[in-house]
Amino acid sequence: MDQNKINRLQEIIDESSRIVFFGGAGVSTESNIPDFRSTDGLYNQTYKYPPETIISATFFWQRTDEFYEFYKDRMLYLDAKPNKAHLKLAELENAGKLSAVVTQNIDGLHQVAGSKKVYELHGSVLRNYCTKCRKFHSVNEVKNAKGVPYCECGGLIKPDVVLYEEGLDNDVLSGAVQAIASADTLIIGGTSLVVYPAAGLIDYFHGKHLVLINRDATSRDKQAELCIYDSIGEVFDQIEVR
Repeated sequence: MDQNKINRLQEIIDESSRIVFFGGAGVSTESNIPDFRSTDGLYNQTYKYPPETIISATFFWQRTDEFYEFYKDRMLYLDAKPNKAHLKLAELENAGKLSAVVTQNIDGLHQVAGSKKVYELHGSVLRNYCTKCRKFHSVNEVKNAKGVPYCECGGLIKPDVVLYEEGLDNDVLSGAVQAIASADTLIIGGTSLVVYPAAGLIDYFHGKHLVLINRDATSRDKQAELCIYDSIGEVFDQIEVR
């Protein structure tokens, strides 16, 4: 780990008061939740249908049983715990340094770690609702249901996650845009920045410091003041909140 870069990150955080963190799947891989695009990610595993097809709105409505077979097996990691990155971000927010987390993840681990202002661009597996009566259902109800989960009213239960072919929630999107536009520092971590429209949100940042923390290079690295190619949890573990 490049200590000079860690020192610079510490300086940036120390002088900032409106940090926004924009994160992707790489933040949760250190909590043993697989990502989508790495060598052993979901997109590189063999299923009857490509994962992009299975987690689409069309597939959900037309092949609901097969959707839930995949969803329960590959997208619910209810034993996962927040890692060092989640915990440090919550600590930064509590100290008044970080104003919001914008995440592409659907696991809810930022909130479990203690973060309060979290914009979940792609929803959350922890929230589920009846498509008929709109009643809320817990993730455990979905996980433990035999086959397709149904509400007491007979309606189909759908996870509150943004499937392919579905748009982002307007309130979440506008909140994320406002937070990024108001930030003095934007730290991007654990994302390949290839999923749109989410990745395009960083274009709303016009603050002072842009930092990228990722294991691999991204298309936005040249725009950043500081790029750190390492484990995001280990990087944040080196940071002091003061």
